[in-house]
Amino acid sequence: MALYCVGDIQGCDNAFERLLATIGFSPSRDTLYVLGDLVNRGPDSTAVLRRCITLGDSVRPLLGNHDLHLLAAAYGTRRPSRRDTLQGILLAPDRDEMLEWLRHQPLARRVHHGGGDLLMVHAGVLPQWTAEETLAYAGEVEAVLQSQEFAGFLQQMYGNSPDLWSPELQGTDRLRVIVNALTRMRFCSPEGRMDFESTESASEAPPGLVPWFDAPGRRTLNTLIAFGHWSTLGWLDRADVLGLDTGCVWGGCLSAVRFGTTLADRERYHVECPQAQMPGA
Repeated sequence: MALYCVGDIQGCDNAFERLLATIGFSPSRDTLYVLGDLVNRGPDSTAVLRRCITLGDSVRPLLGNHDLHLLAAAYGTRRPSRRDTLQGILLAPDRDEMLEWLRHQPLARRVHHGGGDLLMVHAGVLPQWTAEETLAYAGEVEAVLQSQEFAGFLQQMYGNSPDLWSPELQGTDRLRVIVNALTRMRFCSPEGRMDFESTESASEAPPGLVPWFDAPGRRTLNTLIAFGHWSTLGWLDRADVLGLDTGCVWGGCLSAVRFGTTLADRERYHVECPQAQMPGA
């Protein structure tokens, strides 16, 4: 029985299929965690969702910003952009099944493996949050997404403020901060104020900002965090963080990691991907 994490698939189903073959994935034996952004920008988001649904509990995704964008577009609260490749899902006969499955996925997961804890998110974790708080705050959003009020929430979800967490936040402001941290954040200030404009690599942090995982005093420092979302960062393998977005949709590769007997014992697998879109186009 093997445990895997895979980075952003973004509708690149052919690469996903080849990666599963490369790792010899067995749905009866193995578990694969997908770190968000299953859909959009790539050529076949519909096939990615259908494949994940067919594989059942052996594939366990997280919601990324593109997955939330799909839900917002599907329920009329967000206009599709010219770069979206979501029409296949929106016009599919099994559209409702795919959307219902997607909105019941979490924004954060934790698994205990080999004596350690692995925390998984799509984008990042605010330095003020512990692992337990991260899961609890993600659960607040998940509860709304899975409720009858989810369409109204999607309509209010977008926005860059507030950009600083406070446990005193309530209502839409509170949920928006949680969503932005878990699905959009790359850089923040040392005190945890989020930035949503910069997409550079970690080595090119704008003045006054740091990659979220290098924020001083980060309370999850002793928990391994696996994440995607940051294609300009690329593969990152440190004792405390594991970045797996290697730019599949941009002509990079789709990457996965297999954990051995412990979380420190890990091996990378990847498949090359044809470029589906040009960055910045």
